[in-house]
Amino acid sequence: MPETVRVHVVNEQGDITGPIEQPKVVKTDAEWREQLGSEETFRVARGKGTERPFCGTLLDNKLDGVYCCVSCKLPLYDSNAKFNSGTGWPSFFQPVGDNVEVEEDRSHGMIRTEILCRRCDCHLGHVFPDGPPPTGLRHCVNSES
Repeated sequence: MPETVRVHVVNEQGDITGPIEQPKVVKTDAEWREQLGSEETFRVARGKGTERPFCGTLLDNKLDGVYCCVSCKLPLYDSNAKFNSGTGWPSFFQPVGDNVEVEEDRSHGMIRTEILCRRCDCHLGHVFPDGPPPTGLRHCVNSES
């Protein structure tokens, strides 16, 4: 039986509901490459890469709505939680429900907290303790993710 996760989803009316149990999305690298299309998107989302600062398409996006995972379309961040951190990457002070999980990242000679999509393990970026109220967190997210 496939592994399941508890996530919040968007219903037919466009509202975020849940949490509900859904199967974890697991694919091979070849399947992800085919689905994602762009080698840059694959490098960031599945290879834990980082886009250059101030170049992501979502950095200055001010549209209302929900930002979803590029890999599995799970809702990750509401536009109401977006803020300009000045870092060069889209920043949010909280995710949608528990749809984002964290794990320790010891790459590049430092210890950081990586953020991942709970349903498919897509690499989103990192979270830092220097964000605004009410959480004090800054989810620093790659636009590609």
